[in-house]
Amino acid sequence: MGEEIKEKLLKLVNDPVPTSGSKVTIVGVGQVGMACAFSILTQHVASEIALVDVAQDKLTGEMMDLQHGLTFLSNVRVQASTDYSITAGSKICILTAGARQIEGESRLDLVQRNVNIFKCIIPKLIEYSPDTILIVVSNPVDVLTYAAWKLSGLPKYKVIGSGTNLDSSRFRFLMSEKLNIAPSSCHGWIIGEHGDSSVPVWSGVNVAGVRLADLNSDIGMENDPEDWIRIHKEVVESAYNIIKLKGYTSWAIGISVSVLCNAILKNQHCVYAVSTYVKGYHGIEQDVFLSLPCVLGENGVNSVVLQNLSKQERIQLQRSASTLGSVQEGVAW
Repeated sequence: MGEEIKEKLLKLVNDPVPTSGSKVTIVGVGQVGMACAFSILTQHVASEIALVDVAQDKLTGEMMDLQHGLTFLSNVRVQASTDYSITAGSKICILTAGARQIEGESRLDLVQRNVNIFKCIIPKLIEYSPDTILIVVSNPVDVLTYAAWKLSGLPKYKVIGSGTNLDSSRFRFLMSEKLNIAPSSCHGWIIGEHGDSSVPVWSGVNVAGVRLADLNSDIGMENDPEDWIRIHKEVVESAYNIIKLKGYTSWAIGISVSVLCNAILKNQHCVYAVSTYVKGYHGIEQDVFLSLPCVLGENGVNSVVLQNLSKQERIQLQRSASTLGSVQEGVAW
């Protein structure tokens, strides 16, 4: 009886294709995962979204909540399940799942717990989507992007970390506040680790091609009377402050990840600061993933932009790589 109206209304001409070429899977439906899903949905980035988590009730509730808004958006197919078969045919798989750091726990202990979680997740994603592109958002993102590469068997260019894309956005926003110019017209990059050892590229900061270092040779230095170095300190402290105030970060990272997905799915060849394999760049000798400006297209990372870093910026980047290399040496893969 349930099919009578459908049969009278529609004459089947051709069997529908089971999946599209712009399907995105999100693993983990916490605050970050759902901010990614909401941004991807409302910015019309993907034609299908699959949500995966271990909590069935939360999954179902989040799926229904998104589905009920589809009338106001494009017709995106939204599904959710604890079974990874729902992820089949994904062009991009976003990993936001992971354990949170508990009081008294070392960074290495947290890394090991999250690597163990990835050991369960990633083989299942690759089983159903062997040609997918992985975008790692879980923290510590650089080490976990390396783990995702090791566990997936994918080429380096198909494994990307959200990295310092958000840090760079925060940097540009804070510049804009200081200069009273729109963030999109302020140009600056944060590279290296997504964390305390990130590197602000003061030598390249500019507005309309005018390098601020040419106007203030002390920019980014401790002795700068204009205290521009405070901007980078605020970038590093941003997540801590937001977590202190509201308990977690979500919206900005969700928008950031959505933009990365859009660049890949639409083969835009846009440049973003994302975590990629960096051995051989800027004198780095370790097998690590760190953020550098990367050209993103339909296959993932197409190119890495070779910035003209100052001597001090190179040293800072190499230190960042050494720090991550040391952490990785203590992980049981």
